[in-house]
Amino acid sequence: MSSEGSAAEALVQLGLTEYEAKCFVALVRVKQGTAKEVSQLSDVPRSRVYDTVERLHRRGLVDVQQSEPRQYRAVSKKEALKRLREDYDDSLEAAGAALEAVESAETQEDKGMWAIADADQVSDRIGTLLDDAEEDVHLILADKTTLEDDVVDRLTAASDRGVTVVVEVPSEEVRDSIRETLPDPHIVVSSGLRETRQVVEKWPGRLLMVDHRAILASGVEESDLPGIPRETAVWSNGHNHGFAAWIRELLGDRLDDTARPK
Repeated sequence: MSSEGSAAEALVQLGLTEYEAKCFVALVRVKQGTAKEVSQLSDVPRSRVYDTVERLHRRGLVDVQQSEPRQYRAVSKKEALKRLREDYDDSLEAAGAALEAVESAETQEDKGMWAIADADQVSDRIGTLLDDAEEDVHLILADKTTLEDDVVDRLTAASDRGVTVVVEVPSEEVRDSIRETLPDPHIVVSSGLRETRQVVEKWPGRLLMVDHRAILASGVEESDLPGIPRETAVWSNGHNHGFAAWIRELLGDRLDDTARPK
């Protein structure tokens, strides 16, 4: 692609139409030009040059000399970039305002249960929930392969913010690996987690409750990569779903009965 074509394409990415970009690049190449000359340099039909350059003029990118024939001149590169940046920022603000206007008071994430079919996305969602934690976190790890450094770091950050963090693990080995990085939270070894039952082709992975509101439950299964299981999950961030209501009740009782310091 020629340098003129690359410049025009970049301008299109900033919000100009294809014809506007071509006409502006043509005028950058010359000190000034008529509609005929702009058409010849840009390959834009002459009949379209007039309205195209007029739009550029209204955007402050082209000066017009009221002569016969009319002469057109591109503003300086510095001024053009300044105006394009202002237009781009205005467009972003307008888009944000429009999205805010149509956004419901209760987001869709707060209304139901959602499925996640990728291990990285499961971890990302857990990280987001932990980052948003304000009061308490209860995390149950049934499968040690789901223990990730990033999750431990997020748990540490939550604890440092004053969030009550309780982690249940299946073995002393897993407990000790967490304690090396995460000394403050209450870590409980739950021997029953060692004997979780496989359901169809999956077995329990992680169960998370944040602020007695957000719930995430994951399952793991064998993948094509030896020793690297596949993890999927469901999660809910609201109060109005049966799955979340039951899990909150069960985890709340478990937290009170077994996970808090005696």
